Amino acid sequence: MTEDQIIGLLTSNIIYVLAAILIITVIFKGIKIVPQSEKYVVERFGRLHSVLGPGINFIVPFLDVARHKISILERQLPNATQDAITKDNVLVQIDTSVFYRILEPEKTVYRIRDVDGAIATTVAGIVRAEIGKMDLDEVQSNRAQLITRIQESVETAVDDWGIEVTRAEILDVNLDQATRDAMLQQLNAERARRAQVTEAEGQKRAVELNADAELYAAEQTAKARRIQAEAEAYATGVVAKAIQDNGIEAAQYQVALKQVEALNTLGNGAGSQTIVVPANALEAFGNAFNMLKGGK
Repeated sequence: MTEDQIIGLLTSNIIYVLAAILIITVIFKGIKIVPQSEKYVVERFGRLHSVLGPGINFIVPFLDVARHKISILERQLPNATQDAITKDNVLVQIDTSVFYRILEPEKTVYRIRDVDGAIATTVAGIVRAEIGKMDLDEVQSNRAQLITRIQESVETAVDDWGIEVTRAEILDVNLDQATRDAMLQQLNAERARRAQVTEAEGQKRAVELNADAELYAAEQTAKARRIQAEAEAYATGVVAKAIQDNGIEAAQYQVALKQVEALNTLGNGAGSQTIVVPANALEAFGNAFNMLKGGK
């Protein structure tokens, strides 16, 4: 083989090798495999051309360039603390945490430079604005409502950046020492007031129970007197009926009974005593004994 033939053979081999390298390069440049958690922003001649999603994608080699590789995983901003003043002029420190993810990377890439810084600044402003609309008690008691309002406001603000705010959390609401001392005094005063109210209610209940007891006793006494009066009235009615039925004899019988009872009372007196009665009284007692004897 002559020298010219050898040179020609080497030249053809080099051409084949270069062609193979070019083909491999074209294939490598034209095929883009995008991971599931990312999106690629493709530029052509320095301008936005397309956005490549997960999987195998084909582009024009040397014309199209995957300029930005954007993660679409959910991200968490570093916990931030910002001062805010409530509606009732109380200074508080709010610890917040925000979670977001990029939905449209072409907006994020070309409309905002520092995504985390922009979102943090937006959240701080919205938190101050929302806290300024509420009293301190509302901030502490309606935290869930406050979080919802902050998240909605942040979502509206970052919508032009192709970002979705998935969660916004208020981790803590801190107060200065003077405010804490004032709140503690207020809490102690409220506890003392409740204790006094409870004691007063107890005393009031005791008075009511005593009044009820006295009223019950008075009602029972009145009831007993009424029963006694009814009994006496019944006895009087019986006597009256007996007089009506038996005439003067029934009346004389009752008088004789009373006279004998009086005599027994005088006779049962303590000590020695002499009882002087008129003669007609003795005759009356005798008649009484005879009537009682006859009555029996």
